[in-house]
Amino acid sequence: MSLDSFHTRTTLHVGDDSVDYFSLPALEQAGIGHVSRLPYSLKILLENLLRREDAAFVHAADIRALAGWTPRANLQNEISFMPARVLLQDFTGVPCVVDLAAMRDGVIQLGGRAEQVNPL
Repeated sequence: MSLDSFHTRTTLHVGDDSVDYFSLPALEQAGIGHVSRLPYSLKILLENLLRREDAAFVHAADIRALAGWTPRANLQNEISFMPARVLLQDFTGVPCVVDLAAMRDGVIQLGGRAEQVNPL
């Protein structure tokens, strides 16, 4: 459950059902960045950060940094991304395992530890 530091959790009511979501326009209205100007891919990452804010892996400062991103920004922040689902065109999962193995090999070649590549 998100800490919702920026109070962006919103409820959408449709008929008898309701769904909670994290509103990017609400984040911008709160004065946190120019969210409407962000590329679509960064909006996806930003919504994921809002949904996953826990002060352990995702901090309010991470959300502020991404919401304030500009093309000329020279930031080197790591973005915590925990997708709710992954869509693959191959249902066996083999491409994912091969990609993880290749990433781990690359990290080792650069002097890192294979454990740094964590699919979580």
